[in-house]
Amino acid sequence: MMRVLMVAPPGAGKGTQGAVIATHFGIPHIATGDLLRDHVARRTPLGQAVQARLDQGELVPDDIVLDMVREALAEAAATGGGYVLDGVPRTMAQARATYQIALELGMTADVALHLKADDRELERRLLARAALEGRSDDTVETIRRRLRVYHELTHPIVAWYGDRGILVTVDAMRPADQVGREILAALEVMRSFVDRSPEEPRRAVDLSGLGAAFGELGAALP
Repeated sequence: MMRVLMVAPPGAGKGTQGAVIATHFGIPHIATGDLLRDHVARRTPLGQAVQARLDQGELVPDDIVLDMVREALAEAAATGGGYVLDGVPRTMAQARATYQIALELGMTADVALHLKADDRELERRLLARAALEGRSDDTVETIRRRLRVYHELTHPIVAWYGDRGILVTVDAMRPADQVGREILAALEVMRSFVDRSPEEPRRAVDLSGLGAAFGELGAALP
């Protein structure tokens, strides 16, 4: 059973590809943004704590987000053991805390999937999405600020997952269907050995330069 967590800048297609992976492997797609909105809508204790923070104009603190992640991973453990985690971690502190939670539950990730994309392409995609959805708050400046935050706080996590030997990097600059085929092809190959315990440590895998080859290979997948 695959356990995948996703690291990607805004606009790289994290939500789209997370859903594709979840459907293909029949595993839950744990999207923390959706979970937060659901808890708020159902007015759970966690949701009420989130709403109180938002009403005060504050960010949702790590302890609340991580409590939600713990609950979602525990549910995934009880229903098969696989998952796609989308939205966390965003900082090194979250990455380490998420790892500890997963370790306690016996649910550590098999793959950290890094969607790699150029800032100019991400800016173009986000502006197009903002225009389509009528989001006037997503301006060039706000988008560039979000990308700066990603590079400063989130991207350093990529190296940490590389050191752990679970990193797979994919070129996300191409159309979503091509990216999805490459991801599924790579994960299908990896699924055959994720449960093994090799004597040598695993190494990070960078597929970002092999887009065309994996696109052709992935075309054979459903």
